Amino acid sequence: MVEKEVIARRLVLLEEYLSDLDEIREKTNWDHFSQDKLTRRFVERTLHIAIEACLDIANHIISYEGYREPKSNKDTFEILEEQHIIDKNLAEKLKKMAQFRNVIVHDYVTIQEQIVYAVLVNHVQDIADFGKIVTRKYL
Repeated sequence: MVEKEVIARRLVLLEEYLSDLDEIREKTNWDHFSQDKLTRRFVERTLHIAIEACLDIANHIISYEGYREPKSNKDTFEILEEQHIIDKNLAEKLKKMAQFRNVIVHDYVTIQEQIVYAVLVNHVQDIADFGKIVTRKYL
């Protein structure tokens, strides 16, 4: 059985990251984002740690429920789909987020600001949806 306190702490952090991203999304547009390196770096890093929080939560659930060991970050969300914790649609979106996280961490030199902006504008809700599901199922 999962440790609710561990999940709750990660969800509090995730909510803070999402709030920060929502604030930036409301205040910025493409022109500002593309010209302001501090905003870009803030968004990149905040997306990175938000995705890490999702991975931490997912790995905690997998470990404590005794599910198979993930082969990769993407596989972490595949396991949650296999166990009917998240649906296929959300699993696919979160697997793409895991790939995006890998680009931020490992290929940061080649990261395209258009992709970061698109994730900010169009996909932060996927992270929020994951948090809602985990809250509903485990807290």
